[in-house]
Formats: sequence, C-alpha cells, structure tokens
Amino acid sequence: MSRLSLPDHLRTTGMFLQYRAWADRLTYETLLQLPREEIVKPRQTTFGNILQTLNHVLVVDDMFRHHLQGTEHGYRSRQAGQILVLDEWWHATQALHQWYMKTCAGWSVDDLKEQISFAFIDGQTGIMTREEIILHVINHSTYHRGFIGDMLKQIPYSWPANDLTVFLRNHYDRGA
Repeated sequence: MSRLSLPDHLRTTGMFLQYRAWADRLTYETLLQLPREEIVKPRQTTFGNILQTLNHVLVVDDMFRHHLQGTEHGYRSRQAGQILVLDEWWHATQALHQWYMKTCAGWSVDDLKEQISFAFIDGQTGIMTREEIILHVINHSTYHRGFIGDMLKQIPYSWPANDLTVFLRNHYDRGA
C-alpha cells in the first residue's frame, strides 16, 4: 500500500499501517539475532518476557481483525495459550499486517466511520469506528514495542530507532 495508490481519505491511516509494519520488521529483525534464552527470559514487565509481549500484541491484532470481520475470535484471554517460536510469530504478524493493509485500502469514507460493536474479553461491550480500530492496533503495538525496547536495554542490547519521525524521514514515499 503506497501513499500514491491511496485515496486522500486513507492516506494517514495507510501511512500509519506502513509505519507499523516497518517498525515491527525492525523489532523482529533485532530479536531474531538474539539467543532464544534472552527472548524468553523472565523480566519485570507486564507480560513476563519479550515473547509473551509479542504474543499479546498478535492476539489483540487478531481479535480486532475478527471484530472488523464481524466474526467470533474465540480468545478467552489477551494471550494465546500456545506460544510459538519467534519466527512463527513474525510470519503471523506479517500476515496480519498484509490483511490490515489490504482490507483498509478498500474502505470508503463511510467504511472508515462505520461503527463496529464487539465484546471485550471481560464481556463488556465495545463500539469503535473502523478507523478507531486501526488507530488502536497501531498505537497498541507501539506501546508494547516500547516495553520490548526497555527489555532489550536490560540485556543490554540496542536496536535501530523505530520512531514515526525516522520512518517518515527515511522510508515513507511522499511522492515528491
């Protein structure tokens, strides 16, 4: 999904989806270089380790994909019971990136504003527009990439800057 191929009403949403895919690629490329012990090592963080954090992000992405499709996701937790190996999470994450970008690229202005009703894991009702859901999955992954960055510093290990500003400066095709 390049900027030039998107209608005006999808330019910002599409750019954020591309940013998210780029930042996740940097994350996984970094993590795939590390010994597995570091990825699963218990740490003082919300989900216990790097792999569990990635697990959570993927599950939430998949839940909201199901919400957008109007289908039951089947999750009973914000974590998957089965923890795959890191490269399997990366393949699953890339597939979800492609699904979100392809699906979003076909939306009209009215589609973006359509309200989607769904149930949260705790059973409470949620209502968000399609656009709000896209912004949520992007923001949610950014939040947890920050946790991963902190865990990498504990190793200690540094990774490339993955800020939106770096993406816009160095990687985003502005069609100039």
